[in-house]
Amino acid sequence: MERRLTAILSADVVGYSRLMGEDEDGTLELLKACRRELVDPAVEEFHGRIIKLMGDGALVEFASVVDAVRCAAVIQRKMAGRDQGVSQAQRIQFRIGVNLGDVIVEGDDIYGDGVNIAARLQSIAPPGGICISGTAFDHAVHKADVGFSALGEQHLKNIADPVRVYRVLLAPSEAGTVAAAARQPGRRTMILATVAALLIALTAIVFAWQWPFAPQRPSIAVLPFGDISNDGGQDYFAEGLTNDLITDLSKISGLLVIARDSAFSFKNKSMNVRQIAEQLNVRYVLEGSVRRAGDAVRINAQLVDAKTGRNIWAERYDRDYTDIFALQDQVIEQIVGALAVRLTDRERTQIARLPTRDLEAYDSYTRAEQKVYSIDYKSLEEALSLYEKAIKLDPEFADAHTGYARAIVDVLGFDYQPLMLSAVARHRAYEAAGRGLELNPQSSRAYAVLGILQMLDGEIDEAIASVNKAVALDPNGAESELNLAIVLTYAGQNPEALAAMERVLQLDPKPRVQVYDYYGLVLYMNHRYEEAIRALQTVRPEEPSDLGLETLAMANARLGRMAEAHKAVEAILEKSPGQSLATLRVLYSHHRRQQDLDHRLDALRSAKLPEWSYDFRGRPEDRLGAQAIRALAIDKTWIGHQYDGVRFFMELGANGDFALRAHNNIIVGKFTLEDNFLCTRSPSVLLGRKFCSPVYRNPGGSAKNHDEYVFPDGGSVWYFSAAP
Repeated sequence: MERRLTAILSADVVGYSRLMGEDEDGTLELLKACRRELVDPAVEEFHGRIIKLMGDGALVEFASVVDAVRCAAVIQRKMAGRDQGVSQAQRIQFRIGVNLGDVIVEGDDIYGDGVNIAARLQSIAPPGGICISGTAFDHAVHKADVGFSALGEQHLKNIADPVRVYRVLLAPSEAGTVAAAARQPGRRTMILATVAALLIALTAIVFAWQWPFAPQRPSIAVLPFGDISNDGGQDYFAEGLTNDLITDLSKISGLLVIARDSAFSFKNKSMNVRQIAEQLNVRYVLEGSVRRAGDAVRINAQLVDAKTGRNIWAERYDRDYTDIFALQDQVIEQIVGALAVRLTDRERTQIARLPTRDLEAYDSYTRAEQKVYSIDYKSLEEALSLYEKAIKLDPEFADAHTGYARAIVDVLGFDYQPLMLSAVARHRAYEAAGRGLELNPQSSRAYAVLGILQMLDGEIDEAIASVNKAVALDPNGAESELNLAIVLTYAGQNPEALAAMERVLQLDPKPRVQVYDYYGLVLYMNHRYEEAIRALQTVRPEEPSDLGLETLAMANARLGRMAEAHKAVEAILEKSPGQSLATLRVLYSHHRRQQDLDHRLDALRSAKLPEWSYDFRGRPEDRLGAQAIRALAIDKTWIGHQYDGVRFFMELGANGDFALRAHNNIIVGKFTLEDNFLCTRSPSVLLGRKFCSPVYRNPGGSAKNHDEYVFPDGGSVWYFSAAP
């Protein structure tokens, strides 16, 4: 068996299945053009050998790891400049992994962990990015025209030992200003260097800040600016200004900025700056007021050192409303200057970016932002309408598109079907997020939204890449970190999800209720049941959502506290009488690992959540087999009533279409027969996912009463008789 040490490059197309599903011919043509015009010439230039080409990727061998890294960099840089007229969602993007390792040679093919590690590195690289192993880094550092960022040791799927991983920095500003990571020193040297670094950091904190508990980065909270307008009707404008300042400051990696939810929790509260700073664990507080009369705007702002109580600076600005963005930039510049924070070129560009030239569009957007955080049906409906108005006034307004996409994700998450059917919502959210990225490729919010949508579609690797990109673009983004925690939970990376959740609570120490619900779930998935219960008990008992109640039921069941578990399930059924394990099995089916889904459902079963809606329990002897179900379903009409007596008609066509009429509504979709189940799928039910149910004879039913059979599904129990 021949072995050799070689450099392996593994490349993969991001979202290949989705691209092929949307436009198979177009995707194949684009991919062929990329290989012909870009990939093959680069491989030839750097003396590589293509081992194999798959539909969505390639495996290439190089004699030199430096050549492999250079080739990867050339490919990704050139790919970034291609297809500029194509939407972000339709653009071909590669992930690339590079490893130097021992391989087994058999004919023209190579095998072994050296190849497997390259493939795993490719899978964790961001879209358009490159990850390399420590062995590759040790040979390429200082020799390739790129920079490197250390990601530490990573546990890669099906690789026994952790692997040192580095991200390749491609942009000239990154490669030029970020020093290439140094070679890994010996263990003793690393320990001594780490201790020295910790002592230096601690000394700097104590003497420079004279505040023992301050973080290394200057920390700041922007409190809601007060509305002191004569008519008192400019509250939305004051909130919008505050929100914009938080958003821009959050983009600065040299600051630690408290999230909007925590800052706004102090609105209209009589507390001094020091008390607020202590609760939020920050050193500085920005506060102020807004007076607007027509197009005239007066803003008072002051930056306060919470330890000493003194003003670092205070300023009054009298401007025309048309100068509002320049005014915001001026405030940001004064904060940055006062705190001696250095901005990167990218941060400076992002902060200076003009969101829109249409002030009426900005006004609508600001009103929408005020509504969208309320998370109730009416507010969300108003927010969607206001975002749509802003987009209509300025179709190039990137923030309005991404805000609209985020609001639609809440429509999906809270199942506000009357606002927008699931299928429509999903399409519009993808479209809006994609448009937002076209207009502003550095939009953290758009990537965060995209990550949740990809997760719901089961594209977990793509989702992880998107939310990681969101976090990288917004170092203080509590919402991006929250989305990262959610995606990692469904990816089965539970310790990493908990670490992300803890960062959320550092950035957002007084978050909205839903954050505690997710925190409880993440703790539960890490088998930290007591802590999960404590996290959820920080919320008043009447406030937990369905997710919060589910987590209380699960955690108590795991701890053997069955009375508390049953009480939580009773609360779930009081809010949603039709809730069942069958429904949740479909809703949470995007768990990558079956064991994680079972970890939730088994506990809920112990807590007495019913298997089927409204606790329907069919007898095994009454259950129909496949042939009997087929005879009832194909080209038949079901006539009957639901569990509550409401009548319905369901037409099932020979071609697999169905149409259900009940409650003056019509639900349409497709049905299939799978083993001994009837499976239905409709865009308006359960996120458009497939739901499979048994069919039973009803021992007490009759043709006269139209209830000879029973069909339990995700939201009801249907009693019916079948007619031709």
